[in-house]
Amino acid sequence: MKQFKVLVVDDEPFICRSLSFVLRKDDYQVFEARNGEEALELIRAERPDLVFLDVMMPKLNGFDVTRAVKSDPELGRTLIVLLTAKGQDADRETGTGAGADDYMTKPFSPTKILERARVLLGR
Repeated sequence: MKQFKVLVVDDEPFICRSLSFVLRKDDYQVFEARNGEEALELIRAERPDLVFLDVMMPKLNGFDVTRAVKSDPELGRTLIVLLTAKGQDADRETGTGAGADDYMTKPFSPTKILERARVLLGR
């Protein structure tokens, strides 16, 4: 079975560690980034199948990263789930307008992240 690559992007170290831990336990190859610029570099270098991407981050926010990835023909098939504390409809519309494949509102449990990864990647 293929080992899927997943990138977890959040400027909060605890969130990155906890999501990465649960994904690694389920046999995903996991990468981490702490800001939008780092995320974009890793997406270009590693070509993850799925990205869990925080919206509010330093350097480049999640919406900008999503737009950059989805507008790049070589990266456009990368699945992106935006993670945010902002659950308003306008934020959700901005995220889906940027090209996000899904949108999760914080707080969420790491098991919900795992469920979402399995569904999106067809596992």
